[in-house]
This record gives sequence, C-alpha cells and structure tokens, in this order.
Amino acid sequence: MPETSRRGLLFGTAAVSAGALLTACTSNEPKNAAPAASNIPAADDKPGTPVTIGFAGPQADHGWLNAINQNAKERAKKYSEVTLEITEGSNDTATQIGQIQTLINKKVDVLVILPADGKALTQVGLQAMKAGIPVINLDRVFASPQAYRCWIGGDNYGMGLNAGRYIGEQLKDKPNATVIELAGMDSLELTKQRTQGFDDALKNYPNIRKVARQAADFTVESGQAKMAQLLQAQSKFDALWNHDDDQGVGALRAIAQAGRKDFLMVGGAGAKSAMDAIKADDGVLKATVLYPPTMAASAIDLARALGQKKGVGGMSELEIPASITLYSAVVTKENVDEYLPTGFS
Repeated sequence: MPETSRRGLLFGTAAVSAGALLTACTSNEPKNAAPAASNIPAADDKPGTPVTIGFAGPQADHGWLNAINQNAKERAKKYSEVTLEITEGSNDTATQIGQIQTLINKKVDVLVILPADGKALTQVGLQAMKAGIPVINLDRVFASPQAYRCWIGGDNYGMGLNAGRYIGEQLKDKPNATVIELAGMDSLELTKQRTQGFDDALKNYPNIRKVARQAADFTVESGQAKMAQLLQAQSKFDALWNHDDDQGVGALRAIAQAGRKDFLMVGGAGAKSAMDAIKADDGVLKATVLYPPTMAASAIDLARALGQKKGVGGMSELEIPASITLYSAVVTKENVDEYLPTGFS
C-alpha cells in the first residue's frame, strides 16, 4: 500500500497485470501447498543460476501484511536455486533501514523491499542500487525511480473506481440513492487515491449521492468504532464501501449490533473472511475489491528473473518491466470460488 502517489512514477510504461506477465509454462506445485501464492503458477520452474534474494517488509501486524510475508516465503520455496533472506520486519523506519543495510552487507543478489514508509526509505534503496544490488520495490513506492529497478504493486485509484462502479451498477435504477464510505487512514496517500477513484466512479451515476465518510485505521477496533458512528448518524442509506477487510470485521460487528440489514456493503483487499461471507450471502457484504497480497509472490519471480538475467514469461523483451500494476478485481457471489484460494486470514 503506497504512501506516495505512484501514478506519475511508472516510467511511462504500460501498467499491466502481473498475472499476465508471470505466466507459467508448467507447475510443480505440491498437492498440499498453502493457499494464495502456492496456487499461482510459478514463472519458470526450470532451475537456473543460484540466486539469493533479500526480503524486507514492515511488521506483519495486519492480515494483508502477514499475507505478503507468507506469499514471499511460499513462492521462494518453489525454486530449488533460490535462497530467501527475510528480515523480521519493522514499522520503525530506522530499524527497517538497518535491516536492509544488513542484507546489503551480506551481498544478496537482489532485494525485494516493501517499505514501511516509501519516502523515508528512499535513500537505502538508492544505497542498494549503487552497490550493484537491484531492488524490486513492492507496493509502497520510493520517492525516486533511481531507488529501484522495478516497482510492482496494487492500484489504489482503480480499487476505488471498481468499488464505485459495482455499487453504481447495483443502484443505477434507484432514485435518490445514497452511499457512505468507511475509509482507511487519511494520512496515507493510498487512502486519498481510493476515495478519489470511488468519487470519480460515482460521477457516472447522477442518481447516487455520497452522504457521509469516516476514516478508520485499518484495525478491527477502529472499524467497529467508526462504523458505529456512521450508523448512528445515518438512519438510512443504500450502500457502504469499506476500504479494508480487516477493519471490515469490526464494521460488520457494529452493523450486526445495530441490527441493520437495509443496505449492501463492498469491502476491500480480499480477506478470506470477507470472501466466506460473500459466498454465504446471508448478510450485507456482497463484494470485495482485491488488493492482492500475491504481489509478493510475483516480486520473488521478478527478483529471480533479475538475478538470473532473464526476462518474464509471456513477454518478448529480454528484461523485466520497469513497473507492474495489479488489477483490482471485484469478487462477488458469482466468482468467489475462483478467488477464494487467494484469500488471506
């Protein structure tokens, strides 16, 4: 989840789906593999030159961040020639910089970095690149494109856009429809991008008006508290968009406590609990818009390709792309079985 706008930092290259780029020729996936990354075909199963990949991310204190770590670990296990050096992770900038510098000193072949703060960690990205260690910048983008060789991450604007389109289509025939929004953290650029996409989508539906918005903190507790406030302030509305499925757990508790069933809800990110609720179809949650943690598995594929001086399967170029933006698919009752294996806890 980026903290600075990435839309102007994509090197002028086309934003494409990692799924399209990292397509497999074959798969040697074990039968009892873990969900998510293990269900995505590996980019190229044939063993190549040994590669040591350093992986540094924030503290896994959120379901999505924990899924990021698990996706990276599971993907690395698929390659017999890949060694993964993974840090404990920290939300403290100085600590994460120190962890990355340790990986630089170990002279890993490639670094995959999901910075706790993209702007604050830009210098250590530059340090790695100057040391001849290419960097895959995962999701939260560095302030300078010189600090990474390739960026891969989600599309926050597209996430809001697709949430708005889904709600718009459900309510397009309802006169004077109203919606509310439970956002993430307004201090983060990603939250602003998600809201902007949502608002832009609703402009195509003149019968729909957004009447309230609250920002939560991506936690169950804040989701419950802020949702309770929204429910108390809004006696009637037709749809809710919640930016994050973790805080959505709390939001659904508040909704149940209030006994409200008179609206539809769309979540965000793709938690398994949300997908299970969508499949059961016995509550207000009808869809969730993905922000796939499988991007970490794709980052390992890209790092391996860099270390082995290869391109990416499905593309003609000899080099990996400069940037890859994932698509924010909308998961509904109709397609939930397809996406359930990628759901995170």
